Amino acid sequence: MKEKTMPAFVTINHLDDYQGTTFFKVGDELILKKDKDNIYDDEAIIVYDKHGTKSGYVANSVSSVIRGTSSAGRIYDKIEDGASCMIRFIYTEEAVMIAEIL
Repeated sequence: MKEKTMPAFVTINHLDDYQGTTFFKVGDELILKKDKDNIYDDEAIIVYDKHGTKSGYVANSVSSVIRGTSSAGRIYDKIEDGASCMIRFIYTEEAVMIAEIL
């Protein structure tokens, strides 16, 4: 049986609710953790910076996931309790980033 592979890229949004995009640069490593207590989305994944500061969420709706990236729902069951990712693209005007899961 062929092993399932992890989707390579995710969209990170809600950055303006926390630190914004100016704090980050391409190549920064981030931490993804399941938000098991989220009352709005039972597949929510929080994004933390290297210092453990909450920075955003992995996008999980059709209107917020950038084409070619995976939603939080697509990776939720594949990341155990968490995973690492690296910023590959930053879209300052839309306050979103694309990160590669490591």
